[in-house]
Amino acid sequence: MKSKKNRNDFVLILVLLAVILIGFLIVRLQRQKDAFTVDVSVDGTTVATYRLDEEIDTWIDGYQGGQNHLVIQDGCARIEEADCPDKLCVKQGTVSESGESLVCLPNRVVVAVK
Repeated sequence: MKSKKNRNDFVLILVLLAVILIGFLIVRLQRQKDAFTVDVSVDGTTVATYRLDEEIDTWIDGYQGGQNHLVIQDGCARIEEADCPDKLCVKQGTVSESGESLVCLPNRVVVAVK
């Protein structure tokens, strides 16, 4: 009796793990199918929107004449160059997932993946 109960528990756990794995795969495939967009805003105002699956190489005119060089390539966005003093926006690296962003405070530039 106890052996049968343990086997049933084991089967139940396997079924639950299979359902979780299938759900995870469905969500992951759906996210890959949908192309994310990159919203570029300066001082709180959206100035451009790009698709993350495009190849973009552009300069962003920031607050009070500051400039940031935005590159979108291979599904990732990064700030290649900036004329701000600390260059923290350049050091942030790349973003590619929804909710991630690059921020340049001196130039008031935000690059957000949606």
